[in-house]
Amino acid sequence: MLALIGFLMVIVFMYLIMSKRLSAMTALTLVPLVFAIALGFGPKLGVMSLDGIKKVAPTGIMILFAILYFGVMIDAGLFDPLINRILKAVKGDPMKVVVGTAVLAGIVSLDGDGSTTYMITCSAMLAVHRRIGIHPMVLPAMAIMQNGVMNILPWGGPTGRVMSALSLEASDVFVPLIPAMIAGTIWVLFVAYRIGLKERARLGTLHMNNGMSEAATNAVDAEAEKLKRPHLFWVNLGITVILMAALVKEILPLNVLFMIGTSLALIINYPKIKDQQARIANHAANALPVIAMVFAAGIFMGIMSGTKMVDAMAASLISVIPPSMGPHLALITALASLPFTFFLTNDAFYFGVVPILVKTAATYGITPAEIARASLIGQGAHLLSPLVASTYLLVGLNGVEFGDFQKYTLLWAIGTSLVMLVLSLAIGIIPF
Repeated sequence: MLALIGFLMVIVFMYLIMSKRLSAMTALTLVPLVFAIALGFGPKLGVMSLDGIKKVAPTGIMILFAILYFGVMIDAGLFDPLINRILKAVKGDPMKVVVGTAVLAGIVSLDGDGSTTYMITCSAMLAVHRRIGIHPMVLPAMAIMQNGVMNILPWGGPTGRVMSALSLEASDVFVPLIPAMIAGTIWVLFVAYRIGLKERARLGTLHMNNGMSEAATNAVDAEAEKLKRPHLFWVNLGITVILMAALVKEILPLNVLFMIGTSLALIINYPKIKDQQARIANHAANALPVIAMVFAAGIFMGIMSGTKMVDAMAASLISVIPPSMGPHLALITALASLPFTFFLTNDAFYFGVVPILVKTAATYGITPAEIARASLIGQGAHLLSPLVASTYLLVGLNGVEFGDFQKYTLLWAIGTSLVMLVLSLAIGIIPF
């Protein structure tokens, strides 16, 4: 019963946000509260909610200061030379811009951190997409799809979890999956190409004028020009490079690094307190909705965990596998990883569900490594889950609605997982 209620809660939540009856923030907050009270957990709501909020608090702080930092750098004109170079390289061709976005997201994703990928990709490409007029869903779709493939890197998160849970090495799990990741990347680039062709047909190819379209040149805001700091370009670039290097090296926690970076960016570019306050107030409008959703997601996850709904959902999904399908458990695991990693957190799936699947599979001669590889196939669509905090950063940076973004991207993302699965079956790294 607890599992059924858990699934019902997630379905209700998804319906409410995708039908736009509630915003993501209000649905994340109110839906689990209603279900928890109905289950009799009213007296424990405060503790469970606070536990969930505490877990996402570092992410919320990081997102706040990351938005402020990159907002200040965009105001100061740090990315203008890069934008102009990209515009020259793509010659106003929307198809090249979309494919280039996917390639950039793949390169940046090598650090294994989704938040960093989104911030760098969006900072470099968002203005280009807007100047050309590309559909606002395209940039976040390319970023999240490519990051979904690269999330399988051992330092990306899920692979490290499954290796820890099953005491396996990267050579057992990750290395055999490299061909599947290549196939997934090719699929993402194919999708980028197809979407790019549609955007080219819709928009045409812009005629460039000194590296910028006339439309973009005419659209320059006089007030925005006053905020530019071209004489501080190299200083700002140096700060940003050092910040990105510190992020990769994990010299300090992400949230601390962005707090320091934002403070330096404000002091250097806008020494007057009044100007600093104006920049913070301007970008707070973008940051506040995202932060609110992150903390609301903390309540959602805290209640799911505290009520043991997650555990019950995992056990019930495993119980529906008939014994006759046992020899195909690796394939079943790969297919089931799509809904598992969408409705459950990575921790719940890889530490709670996968070990049980491994024990069952052993009776049919399927190795733990094969189950581990199969369990990672669902990462192609995992990042679109409402339980992934970094996705709220992505939608916030691009100014799109979470539900609309899911509807636009989900089928393409599921296609990524299916392509990886087909190749994995074909070369035998996941047994049929």
